[in-house]
Amino acid sequence: QVQLVESGGGLVQAGGPLRLSCAASGSIFSIHAMRWYRQAPGKQRELVAVITSGCSTNYADSVKGRSTISRDNAKNTMYLQKNSLKPEDTGVYYCNARITTGQAIPTVTHDYWGQGTQVTVSS
Repeated sequence: QVQLVESGGGLVQAGGPLRLSCAASGSIFSIHAMRWYRQAPGKQRELVAVITSGCSTNYADSVKGRSTISRDNAKNTMYLQKNSLKPEDTGVYYCNARITTGQAIPTVTHDYWGQGTQVTVSS
């Protein structure tokens, strides 16, 4: 079984920084693309940033220039560094990862989700 656990959320003032983490654990053979999503109150979940296994990155226009996605493959962990936070960054942040499970040999590939971490930016 595979688990994704987010951490680092909280209440922050506008203009401040925040660093989110997403740690994957379990029977992991390889992790492919990893993504951060945000769900603002009353809105649909939207993609914020993506990082491939080769560390290519892409960002939503709303966070471009203010956020940096990264990953530590040795730790099976992904990060999202957010700077110059705005109230509209408020929401629950979810991590998503496409993971191939298995020990010595790969078995199946699925998309996994974390439980989410709340980020609230006060003005």
